[in-house]
Amino acid sequence: MFCFGVVGYLMQKLDYPLAPAVLAIVLGLLAEPALRQSLLISSGDPSIFFTRTYAGPIMIAAIILLILPLISAFMRRRGSGGAAGQAQG
Repeated sequence: MFCFGVVGYLMQKLDYPLAPAVLAIVLGLLAEPALRQSLLISSGDPSIFFTRTYAGPIMIAAIILLILPLISAFMRRRGSGGAAGQAQG
């Protein structure tokens, strides 16, 4: 329960919407067997998710979309901290 509380707190602080998280929980149950099947087909090589024609760009887009809120939060903090420092000095 503590872990879910921490995840919820981080999602709120990083402005992650709730709907995609619920969708991920629901679709995760369907995606897990497909992930296992893909890894069995590729003999356990995870590069299959990046080297296929359609899978590669989709995986890269998914990684960018997951990292984007972290980058934007970092840039906002960095931008607001720098502006305050210049106003005082």
